[in-house]
Amino acid sequence: MNKGSTLFILLGLFLAGGVYSFWQQKQSRSLIALLAIGSAMSLVAGLLNL
Repeated sequence: MNKGSTLFILLGLFLAGGVYSFWQQKQSRSLIALLAIGSAMSLVAGLLNL
């Protein structure tokens, strides 16, 4: 694992935690969707870099 893939995976997990937190706080669905898309893209980028 190189630094780039590790950072992307950690960023994706951080954003996924934000999605969960915002879901619990009943924030707007568009904000949750935006965070979820960003999280998924970061995780995929990290996994593809492996």
